[in-house]
Amino acid sequence: MKDLKKILIIVQRSNGDVFLSLSLIKQLYDFYDSPEIDLLVNSDTIAVARIIPHINCIYTFSYEMKKNQRWKQEKEIIQKIFRKYDLSINLTASDRSVLYALLASKYSIGCREENKKLAWWKNLLLKHSFTWNIERHILLNNLEPLRFLNIKTIKKQPAPTINLEDISEIKNRLKNQNIDKFLIFHPSAQYNFKLYPKNLRNELLSLLNQLNINIIVTGGNNQIDLEIKNNLPHLDNIFNWIGQTSIKEYVALSRLSLGYIGMDTLNMHIAAAQNKRVFAIFGSTRLSMWSPWSNKLQSSAKIDMPVQSYDNITIFQANMPCVACGKAGCNNKGLSECLDNISPQVIANEIVKWLKNVRN
Repeated sequence: MKDLKKILIIVQRSNGDVFLSLSLIKQLYDFYDSPEIDLLVNSDTIAVARIIPHINCIYTFSYEMKKNQRWKQEKEIIQKIFRKYDLSINLTASDRSVLYALLASKYSIGCREENKKLAWWKNLLLKHSFTWNIERHILLNNLEPLRFLNIKTIKKQPAPTINLEDISEIKNRLKNQNIDKFLIFHPSAQYNFKLYPKNLRNELLSLLNQLNINIIVTGGNNQIDLEIKNNLPHLDNIFNWIGQTSIKEYVALSRLSLGYIGMDTLNMHIAAAQNKRVFAIFGSTRLSMWSPWSNKLQSSAKIDMPVQSYDNITIFQANMPCVACGKAGCNNKGLSECLDNISPQVIANEIVKWLKNVRN
């Protein structure tokens, strides 16, 4: 396994999962002296896949296409990947993802469930398999395949590559709006159960507006983000950029910012990878797996508490016995009552303390 030329990485999960596979990809790229690395991801994460360096080709699986052209799509994907690789690595425990890894290469490493009754055939057919551990950070889960390849693990999340044209475009946009130093506020997330309530969000923005520093509010063009965009208060130091940046441009904007304030989502992980100051608002999400990764400490948060800081990261949670349940909202119904119990004033106080040190 010392002379690999072609590697396939399979990540059929959400945006954050795809982004946090970057560390694995970089270490494989460096160790095997610039091999061709291809990605197989879900179609709704392709924009994130495109900001990951060292990728030769991206294949996509569409759940929308699955409804009407399931077997045609499966056939096309299999034809593209069948025995084309020296190594295949699957970072998703689903049966489909494991089968793709098995078909792509004779040497396949894959993730499996803890339930032995479900995972027996994966243990049998995969060259190596590892358990997806919800008590272990996503970055560390993704780096598990390196253990089987005898590659020394570097527990750091690299920042995505930034296009010089995107940097130039963002700088011009900032200049045109007379924005110098600024913080990013990202109020949206992929799922409703991760959203800070509207009344608390607007209260927090009012408090941030008093800090005499520019706050750029970011988001995409989906329904959740656009609803937030239309309900933002009009304040002197708040700039509404929701729907105005692609993911590539957002990476450039984040790189130019002083730090990040907002929800536990992809944008938070981008800021952490860039070693920015991060103020993250968490609801039901498990910190052990999804808290921002500190490259300096090579670790993350593991226990729940209302306010905690480590390295350049501060996390806010509700002071409730159910936090963090790890569910998609209370009873998996899409709304998280714990987010109603995080005070905007507490968040603002932590930002004020940090800004005083920065300005001094």
